[in-house]
Amino acid sequence: MNMPLLEVTGLKKHFGAPGSAAVKAVDDVSFSIAEGQTLGLVGESGCGKSTTGRSVLRLIEPSAGSVRFMGRELTILPAGQLRAMRRHMQMVFQDPYASLNPRMTIGEVLEEPLIVHKLHDRATRRRLVAEALDMVGLNPSYAARHPHEFSGGQRQRVGIARAIITRPKLVVADEAVSALDVSIQAQILNLLKDLQKELGLTYLFVSHDLAVIRHVSDTIGVMYLGRMVELGTREEIYANPRHPYTQALLSAIPREHPGQKRERIVLQGSIPNPAAPPAGCHFHPRCPSCMEVCKTAAPTPVKVSAGQTVACHLYR
Repeated sequence: MNMPLLEVTGLKKHFGAPGSAAVKAVDDVSFSIAEGQTLGLVGESGCGKSTTGRSVLRLIEPSAGSVRFMGRELTILPAGQLRAMRRHMQMVFQDPYASLNPRMTIGEVLEEPLIVHKLHDRATRRRLVAEALDMVGLNPSYAARHPHEFSGGQRQRVGIARAIITRPKLVVADEAVSALDVSIQAQILNLLKDLQKELGLTYLFVSHDLAVIRHVSDTIGVMYLGRMVELGTREEIYANPRHPYTQALLSAIPREHPGQKRERIVLQGSIPNPAAPPAGCHFHPRCPSCMEVCKTAAPTPVKVSAGQTVACHLYR
């Protein structure tokens, strides 16, 4: 097993004005990612997975917790040192068009990170732009075009090229394929996996799509209302989900074969107000296995197998 490139411990992010109830978007989340591996974060909209990814990069300042990347504690780095570290950690955004400056050519968009980090001379930068476009399956001549001249899938390829042009160690992909057609999604996912092998990238992949997460991830974290409820290897999570929420999510995956049978677990109610979450286990109002202890005490993560931990009173 490789040493962790990224170690996150007790990460919290709370939003709210003074005097008002704080929204605990991320509430004591911990995980690690080995170099060259992919951790997929999955959960319903509003569970805090995107906030987790942005907090790790300090695009949003964490409220508490530790984020160690390449052996350095990111949460205490001064602005100048954090800026220098950003060449090693990049992000691919959900909306490729909104993340590209419409006034800049694609060549200028891709060259900008190299200029910001003072990498290489102009001729080398232009060569690296052409190489990056070629690596993501675009013609290098497209560098002279503007974002509006591309399709959604092509724009996301540009976004990926921008993320890898500084040769980072870590890439956070925030719903990187959710805005794309299904056929294009497959192309982009395969591209990301090919780049991971070629460049040795480590991914934190955020998605609500369980099929996508299964395709790209080595390890999977399941989040609910700001908390990590289950964390394990892809094989463990899909073969033997332990948390009732994970079981319900997996039961909703469409059947791969017409004759395949799967018991559908239908959760009652909707996600509670994150500004006023339920006491104890946040999931207990919707949980089919709810016990009295679930209503008053928040469960702590328990290791249930070599590659799987679950925060649920059923396993205490």
